[in-house]
Amino acid sequence: MIPTPQEMSAAAPELGLDVAQVKSLSSQIDVAKFPAVYAACTVAQLVLGQVQVDTVPLNQTVVDGNWSEACVASPSCIVQPRSAKDVALALKIIKLFQVKFAVRSGGHSPNPGWSSIDSRGILIDMSKLNGISVSRNGPSSVVSVVLDGQCVFVIGGCIPDVGVGGLILGGGYFHISPNFGLAANVNNFEVVTADRQFINANAKQNSDLFWALKGGRPNFGIITRFNLNTVLDAFGEWQKNGASDPKSNIALVIGLDAITVGLIYAEPPAPPAIFEHDYRAFSSRIDTELTKKMYSFWVEKALAVRESTGAVQTFVLQHIGPALVQYGAQRGGNPLGIPSIPQQWWTTLIDWQDAADDDIVRSVSIETTKRWASLAADSGCQIPFLYINDASRDQNPLNSYGPANLAKLRKVAAKYDPEQMFQKLQNGGFLLSKA
Repeated sequence: MIPTPQEMSAAAPELGLDVAQVKSLSSQIDVAKFPAVYAACTVAQLVLGQVQVDTVPLNQTVVDGNWSEACVASPSCIVQPRSAKDVALALKIIKLFQVKFAVRSGGHSPNPGWSSIDSRGILIDMSKLNGISVSRNGPSSVVSVVLDGQCVFVIGGCIPDVGVGGLILGGGYFHISPNFGLAANVNNFEVVTADRQFINANAKQNSDLFWALKGGRPNFGIITRFNLNTVLDAFGEWQKNGASDPKSNIALVIGLDAITVGLIYAEPPAPPAIFEHDYRAFSSRIDTELTKKMYSFWVEKALAVRESTGAVQTFVLQHIGPALVQYGAQRGGNPLGIPSIPQQWWTTLIDWQDAADDDIVRSVSIETTKRWASLAADSGCQIPFLYINDASRDQNPLNSYGPANLAKLRKVAAKYDPEQMFQKLQNGGFLLSKA
């Protein structure tokens, strides 16, 4: 939607544009008959500058910033904000022109269109908002480098190239989570809301939003700062010297051959850039016989898909104990609805090279988790919860949080985004409007 000259004039003070600039822009847009997204990019570059807004021809290195080749897309422009104010200005422009957008933190999602967008929209790439400081009196790869000499550690991703944004907003499981909880157990979120307000969400301020952000994903605003708890001494040594504590090696808890695959996932060799990825989530109670049956079915499918397409399918088992749930409750709670029982989270990960094989490869992954669900149901071990950070685009992890939590999430979203900007204009993600 192209705003009228009157709407442009009304928005000008917030955007820092003078009368002459508004008149010139309105004239250019009218004469050139720009599509709304190109006009929005033109305004964004004028407001934020060429350093922060890259337009066509785009910097291909930035375009290729997604983990999975299947997710790489070329937007009309890329905004790389340096501050919360820059994020607010970007949202103002997006809302003014009513164009689609995507937000990318580390770009580790395997779901196309969730941390990327094509030429119909604008990508907000958060990689330049990477400042880190360590507070001595207070309780991802860049974070790890900064903390390396501090003898402290934060709950982060299981592999170093996972961005903090998507990880934390999905809950955030890490190897030491059974001892120290999920990554989402933060002290504070700094959030830019749909109406461009800068607010803090913590146990005392905007506590409903604080609760919702710890697993509610991209439905409430854009996070510009996380205040994280650090884990001291022993786990700083663990990070530097390797996981010598068996409690830290959670992927090996079950003790079956399949768990070794989980360890490979925790420390993977970097795959070639041409690989496409997909993964899917599942949960069950702990039952050794069930695990053997599920492993047997997985082996059958993994061998078959490798033979036909060359795809490499692995899976991970992660042990989850009641302590993880209790720790989260002590830190203000979250919307995840994880049952307080011993359980295991399953993830099947599949990598392949040829886009022509997309459908067959994904069908094998889908069939695998459907069979797992059937086996778990037959043995009375199925758990509804799906870990959102490992869920595939056709799964519904928000719904697995339970009716009460889902209703509360919708209420919070309506409060902080009453016009549903993040539901209507955001390109993808596990959106409440689709749950």
